Amino acid sequence: MNPWPMILADLRALRWTAPAIVLLVALAIATGIAIGAQERALRQGSARAADDFDLLIGAPGSQTQLLMSAVYLQLEALPLVDGRVLKALAQDERVGNFAPVAFGDVSRGYPVIGTTTGFAGRWGRVQPSEGRLFAAEGEAVLGADVVYGLGDTIAPSHGVAGHAPKPGQVDEEELGHKHEGHGYTAVGRLPRLGSPWDRAILVPIESVWDIHGLGNGHAEEARSDSPFWRTGSSVGDSRRPEEARIGPPFDGKRVPGVPAIVVKPKSVAGAYALRAQYRQGGTMAFFPAEVLVSLYGALGDMRDILVVASASNAVLILASVVLLLIAVNGLRRRRYATLRALGAPRSYVLLVTWIGTIVLIATGCLAGLLLGVIATHAISGIVSARTGLSLSPAIGAGELAQAGLLCLVGSLLALLPALISYRSPIIQGLRD
Repeated sequence: MNPWPMILADLRALRWTAPAIVLLVALAIATGIAIGAQERALRQGSARAADDFDLLIGAPGSQTQLLMSAVYLQLEALPLVDGRVLKALAQDERVGNFAPVAFGDVSRGYPVIGTTTGFAGRWGRVQPSEGRLFAAEGEAVLGADVVYGLGDTIAPSHGVAGHAPKPGQVDEEELGHKHEGHGYTAVGRLPRLGSPWDRAILVPIESVWDIHGLGNGHAEEARSDSPFWRTGSSVGDSRRPEEARIGPPFDGKRVPGVPAIVVKPKSVAGAYALRAQYRQGGTMAFFPAEVLVSLYGALGDMRDILVVASASNAVLILASVVLLLIAVNGLRRRRYATLRALGAPRSYVLLVTWIGTIVLIATGCLAGLLLGVIATHAISGIVSARTGLSLSPAIGAGELAQAGLLCLVGSLLALLPALISYRSPIIQGLRD
């Protein structure tokens, strides 16, 4: 006997219950999928954003805070590294490139980052999509998402601790802390890097120092000939200053402190040696990957807890669905008893009941996969909008296996109402 006409009749009879069952199962599946896929996308996106930061040097303090400020531009007030460290790095043969990074100002909510031409172009790897890199104080290079246009004048304001205006918007706090008489001219725009730096305004670090009354780290006769930016070079040039012919060397005693220094070592051995050296003597040094691993560990533990909680919730939902179907089957006991009285074998009733439940659970699992994909992309969009990270969420084998496992568990649980219908006596069913 063909069970499908009876299965379809049963599903039509559950015109309100069936959609509710499918929705419950779909929500349970989608939650687990969204958690796993989003955590993986966030981990990959944050790792890509840190690729250009081989080694970070800062003043003693929190490595996580320095990482979040320098790499992800979640800016906080940081202690400053003595400017003489820059001179030491410029003379260190183990250093391929390096650049100071200074922050604290904003414009229309975008962070204004003082650095070098070399780092703005990631030491030759990144070419501007429009215009050129800055070549003099008072010039600026825009991140891909900054709404200023080339030729616009950028008026910086002093950032307020604990206050983070939305990018592209000017609020009263920013207007009340403008640096009067100072501004930058946008001369170029960088391509999209998929990091929070897409929302940054990059300027020569000397300009940042000058605006804050710190000079530019050079003797008076060298103020207009800074080796940080002249002819597109930087203090982090892989060549020695005298070889690069980029102007008179800066005076190490006059260089102001900086919140962070990005170093690109020439070799792996040199990287570890530099890290060991600058972990003492009033500085700290670390590979961003080291901090990210610990953060990923904490994030992974949290994800595991959420996944277990989500899976437990899904099992409870499936159990509730089964109990609901048992109750529904009780209401349909007379129908099944009539079928058996007309000659339908017990196996037919078992098959009708079991397959009908599996159809509902499988439909919920498939809908959960689709809903999980939609939810993951929606959450990634929100996270990207808030952090600037470029996220590429995708459903992996783990999420598919989770959905498949829950579908299997649901199919096994569906045997309970089917077995109850199978073992129900005909006479008792006809009397009910």
